[in-house]
This record gives sequence, C-alpha cells and structure tokens, in this order.
Amino acid sequence: MADHHLSAEHIHTVWDNSLPPALTIRPGDTVTLDTLDASDGGVARRVATGDLTPPAALAGVIAASLRSPRPGPRGHPLTGPVCVEGAQPGDALVVELLSVEPAAWGWTGCRPDGIGLLDAALGAEGLTAYTHFWDLRAGTHTDFLPGIRVPLAPFPGVIGVAPGAPGPHPTPPPRHVGGNMDIRQLVAGATLSLPVEVPGALLSVGDLHAAQGDGELSGTGIEMDGRITVRVTVEKRAGLTTPEFTTPTHGGSSRQWHVTTGHDPDLMTAARTALRALLRRLEARGLSLEQAYVLASACVDLKISQIVDAPNYTVSAFLPLDIFEES
Repeated sequence: MADHHLSAEHIHTVWDNSLPPALTIRPGDTVTLDTLDASDGGVARRVATGDLTPPAALAGVIAASLRSPRPGPRGHPLTGPVCVEGAQPGDALVVELLSVEPAAWGWTGCRPDGIGLLDAALGAEGLTAYTHFWDLRAGTHTDFLPGIRVPLAPFPGVIGVAPGAPGPHPTPPPRHVGGNMDIRQLVAGATLSLPVEVPGALLSVGDLHAAQGDGELSGTGIEMDGRITVRVTVEKRAGLTTPEFTTPTHGGSSRQWHVTTGHDPDLMTAARTALRALLRRLEARGLSLEQAYVLASACVDLKISQIVDAPNYTVSAFLPLDIFEES
C-alpha cells in the first residue's frame, strides 16, 4: 500500500474514458487530491488578492471563470483521472472517504437566470445576481450574518468514474457511474461504491462543498477549493448498477426545525411551493430575498414526505433553527 498526492494542476472538465490517467495506483492505496471550486479557482484568486468585488458584480466574475480557456466543453474542474490497477468492467470501485478539508473561504451564489429551484419565479419578483462569501477558517462553522451560524460538513459534490460510452460527456448531470451527485452525506467516514465500466475505472473528484442543504436550492452549496483523501479498493464482479454508499450521518442536526410544505401532483411544483414559503419566513427575519435564497441553499433540507396520497405529493422544507443565535 502507498500514499499518493495529485495536485490541482491535473484538471479536466469532461467525463471521457479516452483521457490519459494523471496517476496510477494499486488497490488499497490512498490518494490525496487537491481540487478547485466550481469557478475554476477564479473567485479564490480574487479573494487572495483582496479583490472583494461587490456581490452583484461577482456573478460576472464567476461566469467568466466558467468560460475558462481549458480545452473541450466547459464543466466542473475535476482532479484526475486516477487509474486503479486491476479494476475491470463489472467490478465496483470502493472509495473510502478519509478526510475532506475546506479551504479558507467559500461562496454561495444565486442569479435569476441560473439553475436554482426558484430562479425564474424569483427573477420575476426582482431577484438580482448575488454572491455571498463565507469565512471557513474556523473549520467547524461559518457565520452568515450576525446571529446566524452554519455548521460545516464538507463533502465532494462530484465524485465518479469514467462512463463506458465514448465521450466527451458533460459533468453537470449525475449518472449511473456517479459524478455530480451533490450528496451531502458523502462526508469523511463514508464509503462509496461505483460501477466500473472501463479498465482502471478512472476516478475523478471535484466541486467540494463546505456545507449544503439537501437540494442545493439556489444552484450552489458553499463552493470551495479543498483537499480530499480517499482509500480505494476493488470489489470484483460486484454487479453494481448504480452508486451505493454507507455513511455516518443522515444529514444535518438541530434541536428544532421550522418546516414549510408544498402539495401538488408534480414534485418539482410541490418543492417550489415549500421553498417559497420558507424564503418568506427568512425574509420576515430581516434577510433580503437574495440572502434568504443562498442561506437556504447552504442549510435547508428538502424532503419527500409522501408520494402515495394521489393526486398530490408532499415536499417539506426543513430549516434548522439552531443556526440562529437566539435559539
């Protein structure tokens, strides 16, 4: 067994099984991967130089970073691929997450023309492009505004292996070999199994988040550069058809939650109803619409409460009240 390190110089932005491995390891080895945030590190460079661009204007900075001159279609910056000796189609790559380390800063953004759950509706209400910076140096929590503190639970937003179908494939959609799953329960201590479709598996990781609610509601969690260490083994002839994992957590914790609900034959409509009601609650606490939206993305959990009482299904939005100082 050996320990390896892969720097953020080894970045690719598509899934493609023809990409040459950046590193080859053996089953049982550990590898530490340095990763860039979803803006390709562009926001970090500005923070490092003290260029704290006003939040509304920063959306343009992020958009420009996402149009970086890397070859091929633009997607998440992923560190890898890592070839695992002996991994063959039909096997499972077993990835044990040993540690996920935040950088010193993070950001969460929203914009009316983005991918968030309520972007179009809130745009009609006057939502403007907005980015919030988070100070992650405490390591365990980050303050949003005075009296509002969000606990950190870092995890990789993107982790997967190369699809068997010829590429390139875009990184945003998750798929049966993993990828942009944004599962916040994949914290240190979790073990993820991925179906192998190409020799060597070709593991890649990126898009680390310092925290996120179930749903990533505004389209971003607390995005960050970071470092993740994993131990990789191979389960032969596993017959896996979709990612599976064990985890030490089911998600966030709080002594009390405030919950809003939505009911509709369409789950997305029900989710939007629940979220909009919750944003109104946050606005009543004095937050702007934009602040409420990005805070919800960082810590509010959407849950399917029932899908059997046709014709309406129920989605609930859970706000952890422990984030508020008065609680």
